[in-house]
Amino acid sequence: MGTKSFGGLSSRYRSASFLLMGSFSRATPSTTFDWSAYTKPVRTFLSCVLFASLAMAGQGQIQNHVDPSMVVRAPGTGSDSEAGIGALIPWAGKLWAVGYVAHIRGSGLGLYQVDEQMKWTRRPESVTGTYANRYIHWGSKQAVIGPHFINEDGTVRTSSELSKHRLTATAAHLTDPKKVYFLTMEGLLFETHVDTLESKQLFDLTKELDWTKGAYLHFKAMHTGQGRVVVANNTYEEPEYQGKRSAGRLAEWDGKGAWKVLERNPFIEVSGNQRSTANDYYGSPMFAVGWDRASVIFRVLYRGEWTRYRLPFGSQSWSHTWNTEWMRIRFAQTERHLMDAFGLFYDLPNLVYDGKIFGIQPIARHLRVTPDFVHYNGYFVMAGDQTDHTVGQPQSGLWWGTIDDLWSFGKPQGWGSVWYEDGIEKDSVSDPFLMTGFDKKSVTLVSEPGERVVVDIEVDVLGNGTWRRYTTLDTDLEGLATFQFPSGFAAHWVRARSQSRAKKVSLSFAYL
Repeated sequence: MGTKSFGGLSSRYRSASFLLMGSFSRATPSTTFDWSAYTKPVRTFLSCVLFASLAMAGQGQIQNHVDPSMVVRAPGTGSDSEAGIGALIPWAGKLWAVGYVAHIRGSGLGLYQVDEQMKWTRRPESVTGTYANRYIHWGSKQAVIGPHFINEDGTVRTSSELSKHRLTATAAHLTDPKKVYFLTMEGLLFETHVDTLESKQLFDLTKELDWTKGAYLHFKAMHTGQGRVVVANNTYEEPEYQGKRSAGRLAEWDGKGAWKVLERNPFIEVSGNQRSTANDYYGSPMFAVGWDRASVIFRVLYRGEWTRYRLPFGSQSWSHTWNTEWMRIRFAQTERHLMDAFGLFYDLPNLVYDGKIFGIQPIARHLRVTPDFVHYNGYFVMAGDQTDHTVGQPQSGLWWGTIDDLWSFGKPQGWGSVWYEDGIEKDSVSDPFLMTGFDKKSVTLVSEPGERVVVDIEVDVLGNGTWRRYTTLDTDLEGLATFQFPSGFAAHWVRARSQSRAKKVSLSFAYL
């Protein structure tokens, strides 16, 4: 039953209070009875109701983790593509959000804020564009989100030059503390002065990274650390799946020489600690996430050395250039990284000891497209990209909860390969594949029929690079061998070591 609200107290309660108090006030003047004993309980009751109503009003209208008033949606047909929330950042007492359309086409989106009273407002400085970048420049005490620079009191300045580009990342400058880097989805790299907002294009990365002509450009991430800038491009379409083209890129630049291509597979995220002092204390780890048709690729940079691991797919729906945006690695809580990769959330320690990453733990499997996540006003907040033009009017909202709510999402499950129809030599060793935190684990080896292939399965229980053979797979005449790990068995990592040569072999893990 609906009631109209007045000052946080519904008309139902106001009417009751007027009726009760009015009855008392109509007592005859000659009455000498003390009515205060009777009115005090009523006043106490109404005070409690008022307090509860105001408290609820102060928390907004969040129910089932959603406040329907906090939505990014272009009026009418202002967007005929997407209306996502590309980035979130808590700053100047507010939570800031920036919306995005697919190709800087449309109107009615822009820069939004949630204030301490949980009021959602579209800012007058709004620009409709394609933005998914955010960065805190502590030297000038400014937050950067989209093309906007927000100072510590909430004043917003906007770079009109940068607003024309699809901004995918902002990162620290290698040499000038008064500047930051901006990367566009088309591979243009700018440096921008944080005071004057003057920008200068440094590179067109398609000319620096041996670009595959005709491939779809889709740069997604950038991070600065350990004396280098690292960028990621996630181009992956049917030619990549078929092995006919390799247009993805993970690349780095030291600010002096030429760019170096680290991988020609698609990568979607590069992240680490933005504060140099804390970063140095923890060994300056940097993380990068990509994939190929076999499984998720996880790269770690520690003290100048890159290592390589593999993770399972939580869903195959992410395996395309467009579909992988915008998986993130963020500090979701103080000194706690949260990684979202291919339908799985992970607890990712930001610690690397003795050159080894360990302790990565799957939290939950999910379906949500989550372009960003932060904490604000005690809530864990997730952005979204929920409805695009294929369904109707594009729109997206925010998810409000606690970070431990993630444990109640789907059970961690996944699958992936360390070899996928690959040729191998004797004593070939695969990348380590994550094992810990999953249930009902099995491994399957597939070779050409009639070709016998023998592979040892090795496990690293401690996560420190100490490997032990656990079992051996030997294919039958049909080219198949499988093994199910005992219930309750776990190790941090698992890998394969071949005892024989093979022209075409696949080795896959399934966690159900």
